[in-house]
Amino acid sequence: MENIADQTQWLDATAQAELVSRGEVSARELVDGAIERIERSDRAINAVVLKWYDRARAEADVIDSSGAATAPAGAGSGDRPPFLGVPFMLKDLWAPEAGMPMTNGNAALAANPAIADHDMTLVARFRDAGLINVGRTNSPELGSLPVTEPIAHGPTRNPWNTDHTPGGSSGGAAAAVAAGMVPMAHASDGGGSIRIPASCSGLVGLKPTQGRITNGPDRDEAGLSVNLVVSRSVRDTARILDAVQGPGAGDTVIAAPPTRP
Repeated sequence: MENIADQTQWLDATAQAELVSRGEVSARELVDGAIERIERSDRAINAVVLKWYDRARAEADVIDSSGAATAPAGAGSGDRPPFLGVPFMLKDLWAPEAGMPMTNGNAALAANPAIADHDMTLVARFRDAGLINVGRTNSPELGSLPVTEPIAHGPTRNPWNTDHTPGGSSGGAAAAVAAGMVPMAHASDGGGSIRIPASCSGLVGLKPTQGRITNGPDRDEAGLSVNLVVSRSVRDTARILDAVQGPGAGDTVIAAPPTRP
């Protein structure tokens, strides 16, 4: 494929993973395409607050060199992860990834970012699903508002109309997906923080059942806040929910296991 950045811009994560599994596109090409789109459009939108391009490229190169992406499903030690090689972003809020910074939309932390010494369980599950994290998306300070306008990073704009908000608190995630930077991005929701941005930005936004997704190891599941994604398709949301759902060690609320995918 030529012009990977343009040709994959509006494909959902499932379609991008299928390109990699068929050997039509490499994981590195998908990541480079996402980076090109971020650099091309984020100046007007301000969705991305931390960029981890070199690490993402290195992870993609490992996938490509291992041959795991194009191995037949069921080969080797286990089935191929559902989104192997697909670029992704984490919300800049309460989702630590070992060795990487997080600001929670706070100006003091933006000036002196805290470096996590461990993964949130969900972050590890995103990685196990094959997603490659290229950075973090903008969030209001501590996720406190239904718009995304932190002093630390400035306002995120809606890619459909930059005079409008993409909502919040997962506004950066929604703007990034709606602009075609990545096909799917981490999001969280206590009082509407997945559903509002999805509605504002024309995306799929599901707030899972309390206790369906672990918040461990740092936060419990007894409150309103849950985590999942905003995406471009129902099938992506369904597949990632299957991949990451289930309790973690120490969870205080656990949803009954689903009876079917």
